[in-house]
Amino acid sequence: MNDSLQAPATGGVRPQVWLSLPPHEIDALPAAFDYVYWDGSGDFPADPADAAFYVVPYMKGAASGALPLPRMTSVRVVQTLSAGVDHLTPHLRDLPPGVRVCNARGVHEASTAELALTLILASLRGIPRFVHGQDDEQWHSGFYPALADRRVLIVGYGSIGAAVEERLLPFECEVERVARGARTAPRGPVHALADLPELLARADVVVLTTPLTEQTRGLAGRDFLAAMKDGALLVNVARGPVVDTGALLAELDKGRLTAALDVTDPEPLPAGHPLWHAPGVLVSPHVGGSTSAFLPRATRLIRSQLVRFASGEELANVVHVTG
Repeated sequence: MNDSLQAPATGGVRPQVWLSLPPHEIDALPAAFDYVYWDGSGDFPADPADAAFYVVPYMKGAASGALPLPRMTSVRVVQTLSAGVDHLTPHLRDLPPGVRVCNARGVHEASTAELALTLILASLRGIPRFVHGQDDEQWHSGFYPALADRRVLIVGYGSIGAAVEERLLPFECEVERVARGARTAPRGPVHALADLPELLARADVVVLTTPLTEQTRGLAGRDFLAAMKDGALLVNVARGPVVDTGALLAELDKGRLTAALDVTDPEPLPAGHPLWHAPGVLVSPHVGGSTSAFLPRATRLIRSQLVRFASGEELANVVHVTG
């Protein structure tokens, strides 16, 4: 048993777990804990100082989810329901040492990959133009790009990047992969970030699936975009600040690149922002993970993590341990 993961309990009181999903929606929760429900709104359901395990509310904003953290003096695990934990990073210093911060690997791969493929196909095949044409009763026939025979570069080859590749393969396109370091994956080599200039120059579609870190903030900036071939499509299902919005707008306005963005910087994209009407851009409102696939996968993850926590086993998806 890993002693650092033993849930604290004193005086016969069971450790307290804060859930951001109603407990009755999660089958077979371990009986070792007392459960309280808080979805990020309203008053706290209990004293945060008594929480041993905290499931951060999903899609409630960084400020809401971080609100109880400074008072969680007994917490041992912070479990997000998002693929990234960048929204919590500024608040981790408020936690006691040794807290496991876990992400939601396994929850969002399917739905985010579905949307990435949707954005690629919609952009290449001219679907936005057809929708506007239907509104205006205009028939926009002609030849349009296909995904078949295209080279797709996935930047950020983790679990979501791999899920995107799985869905791309039946479309008869070639896939290349980039991560922080070079390695070999089941479907082929993964290149290092240092290889980006050469890879970008030959990619027809570039899909961003990287987490937001200090190293990836602004990754798709002026030099990155300039290295992309003329007519290439940039797809961002990662985080908005991975792309330099100003640099992207400059390329869109020249008509050299097109883009499909599920995430933007700023976000939500405010009324009047030039990205709304930039040529060749398709914008979706950060819905990569918020689908019907979320709840069953999220509940499975929470239950599995709590079973591990109850038995003192090492948790899955640990991305940070506070010092």
